[in-house]
Amino acid sequence: MKKYSFLFVVLLLLFVCVLPSQARKKEKRAIVRIETTCGDIRVALSDDTPLHSKNFLKLAAKGFYDGTLFHRCIKDFMIQGGDPDSRHAAKGQLLGEGDVGYTIPAEFCLPYLYHWRGALAAAREPDDVNPEQNSSGCQFYIVYGKKQSPADIKKVRSALEEKGIELTSQMIDDYVMRGGTPHLDGQYTVFGEVIEGLDVVRQILTLPTDSNDRPLQDVIINRMVIEQYSKKK
Repeated sequence: MKKYSFLFVVLLLLFVCVLPSQARKKEKRAIVRIETTCGDIRVALSDDTPLHSKNFLKLAAKGFYDGTLFHRCIKDFMIQGGDPDSRHAAKGQLLGEGDVGYTIPAEFCLPYLYHWRGALAAAREPDDVNPEQNSSGCQFYIVYGKKQSPADIKKVRSALEEKGIELTSQMIDDYVMRGGTPHLDGQYTVFGEVIEGLDVVRQILTLPTDSNDRPLQDVIINRMVIEQYSKKK
């Protein structure tokens, strides 16, 4: 009995020590609250993608995103926003070409940052005009995707391996249990994740859209609030 009691105490101490450590690590990340007409989405930005994270914070701080739309929303895929032309855009207006006049070099951080459900990533121009896969200076998307079946994983794994990208066991577990869009890994920069409000993303994805995937009911980003900056030393 004493042996089991000792083991319980050791496990309890490990539990107490490890969890605060993980919490402190997460508390160091910059956190932004995206306030929309459908509810709030809180995202944490990665310190491993400094160019993207700092740029997102800069634009959020100056109010760049205030009044813009989530202009492209595809069920079981993602919601996209950040186009400055979407502010006060007319109904049915084709959106997605607005920018800030600069791009950001890709910051791929596989296998640590990938397209699991809730990932925050940067949009970009296609490979034929953007072979370096540089990111848009302002447009971003939030992944929803779907839970992947073993057949899905086998198919996407084969396609990614042809590009020299390997899915780790942790990535596969996340895609099967949580969902996501693994076919985008190694092609678009993931620079953060949703930590609260994934239900809002899901709600947005239920809205009817036009032929260009723009919601018939505008989903407006009222404002972005920086709740905290990175505390990484």
